[in-house]
Amino acid sequence: MHTIPPGPTAAQSVRAEACALVHTSPPGQRHACANRTLMRLPDLPEGLTARDGRPLGGGSICDVWRVELTDGRAAVLKRTPYPAGVEADGLAALAAAGAPVPAVLGVGDDVLVLEEVGAGPPGEAEWRDLGRALAGMHADTGEAYGWHRDNLIGSLPQANDPDDDWPRFYAERRLRPWLGATALPKELRRRLERALDGPLQDLLATGNPPSLVHGDLWNGNVVDGRWLIDPAVHRADREFELAFADLFGGFPPAFHEGYAETWPLPEGWQRRRPALQLYHLLVHVELFGAGFAGAVGSRLDALGW
Repeated sequence: MHTIPPGPTAAQSVRAEACALVHTSPPGQRHACANRTLMRLPDLPEGLTARDGRPLGGGSICDVWRVELTDGRAAVLKRTPYPAGVEADGLAALAAAGAPVPAVLGVGDDVLVLEEVGAGPPGEAEWRDLGRALAGMHADTGEAYGWHRDNLIGSLPQANDPDDDWPRFYAERRLRPWLGATALPKELRRRLERALDGPLQDLLATGNPPSLVHGDLWNGNVVDGRWLIDPAVHRADREFELAFADLFGGFPPAFHEGYAETWPLPEGWQRRRPALQLYHLLVHVELFGAGFAGAVGSRLDALGW
């Protein structure tokens, strides 16, 4: 999930300091630091043990470590505040559809062990390949929008009760739950309520099938332009995925070119995009406050709502 924190939290600072010690201390001290880090690691899932580990910064929801398993594999260990099987389920679905995601090496109640991925800065070819892969993933379609289980968008619950009507699913499962956000101005709430009960239904009636989507596709959830991480998987109109991908810095032109050459979007997608960005913007209002309310208002203005 996209975050704009004012600065590192105390926990993030501690993790960053520990990481620096592992890398910069003299060999003897470094070994001792690594041992102390291992002592703080959560228990790994059955069948996995680590011989080295160091905390990774940047996680706003989970505690994250880079670990070396005793079989020599490098892995990422996440301690989650939610059932780890929720994320593992989403990654498995994406992998089955051919999406580039890290392999799941182990799952515990609140611990997830993933293959470590990373290959350096991406070029145009890598971004184009990612666009093609996303289009291929979206070609995995089902009978209804939603998912077989609820999951999360960032740290918030995401309801996925299936519905075969996309405009209704988007209105009732994605937008309406967040209209009560305390940071959402009353006038914006009234405008959204009118839109949900009227023009939104007609605008989004595209007939696009229920595509498998990552669900939280911004550039912070892409590693080196090659791998997708931290999904909020469900089935949706594929335009919904690309609408969010266009927020918060977006993706390079090569990504969109790769997607378009594989499965072009239907006519009128530009007109629908502001409406499809409302969900993630409302989630950000709930998470981070009124600073994102202006972006909600600008989308409603663009739609004439």
